[in-house]
Amino acid sequence: MQIARIETFLIPPRWLFVRVETDTGVVGWGEPVVEGRTETVRTAVEQLSELLIGQDPLRIQDHWQVMTKGSFYRGGPILSSAVSGLDQALWDIAGKVAGLPVHQLLGGPVRDRIRVYGWVGGDEPNEVADAISERLEQGLTAVKMNASGRMERISNLRELDGVVSRVAAAREVLGDTGDVGVDFHGRIGLADARRLMPALEPLRPMFVEEPVVPENSHLIGRIADMTSIPIATGERLFSRQEFLPVFQSGIAIAQPDLSHAGGISEVHRIASLAEIYDVQLAPHCPLGPIALASCLQIGFAVPNFFIQEHSIGIHYNGDGEVLDYVVDRSDFDFSSGYIERLTKPGLGIEVDETAVRDADARGHAWRGPIWRHTDGSFAEW
Repeated sequence: MQIARIETFLIPPRWLFVRVETDTGVVGWGEPVVEGRTETVRTAVEQLSELLIGQDPLRIQDHWQVMTKGSFYRGGPILSSAVSGLDQALWDIAGKVAGLPVHQLLGGPVRDRIRVYGWVGGDEPNEVADAISERLEQGLTAVKMNASGRMERISNLRELDGVVSRVAAAREVLGDTGDVGVDFHGRIGLADARRLMPALEPLRPMFVEEPVVPENSHLIGRIADMTSIPIATGERLFSRQEFLPVFQSGIAIAQPDLSHAGGISEVHRIASLAEIYDVQLAPHCPLGPIALASCLQIGFAVPNFFIQEHSIGIHYNGDGEVLDYVVDRSDFDFSSGYIERLTKPGLGIEVDETAVRDADARGHAWRGPIWRHTDGSFAEW
């Protein structure tokens, strides 16, 4: 069996899918994407395909080594994301050839279902409350929200109070049985973290995510030491080597992205490394169905798995929904607050290829917004 063809598809609202076909007709799917840089990643996938065409798809670890280390210049989000999607597709093929879901190839399941959470915004307190109520009606018991909009470098009183009031509104709706993760998106820094963490502690968030930008991960240990709130980070870290310092700094939750951090192969290794530091895994996934299925396969196989993000029904999917691209929507049923163990071969889902090709004909050119402070300088989005 050899890899015969590799295709990529630009899928609204902001995704990229890859299809890897063998000469025996077995097809694997992956999701190699950097949001806002899909065309660039598409080119990277095309270049990496030169290393895979004609090769045995089941030599997954060897392919991972060659794709990540076969060039003198390595790493970074573009290359790592291209590798991630191709790695997912190779694992999908391996599972289909074996007639087993990927988590069985990783050693078998350690749990029967995975708790999931959805995103609910983070603007006005009333809007947050309404969005959380909708999610609770869907069956979720946990949500994640933005802590704020644009924040000044040293925030004023109104901005700081706004963060606390939003989280307080969330806690009021969730009561003492639901959980809320609070995502700062790197919009605050160490100084504002010192002021905000004590105010947020009585509201007991499930975690605080990315209080500093990943470039300043050397500071995150100081934040972890100052608060009882679990600190989470990792959606913009791409390897074990990048995760190691934040594990050593004392974070509680690692959030590698299966479409950015080297795919199933590397995230499985990241999870093992995290376990040494008593860090739980909660993969980042505001993406499509293939990325979500890949995350779930990891979740069923690793012991230190905490919770899974999903983007079903997320606000930005106005022209493309996760469930639009799978044949059986019940695979991702979360009405109990959990997704049950996927048992179909490979990634555990069947991709609707007709829907994918139709969506690719429409394509997209999504770009992240550019924010600015009141003085006109660049602000973190």
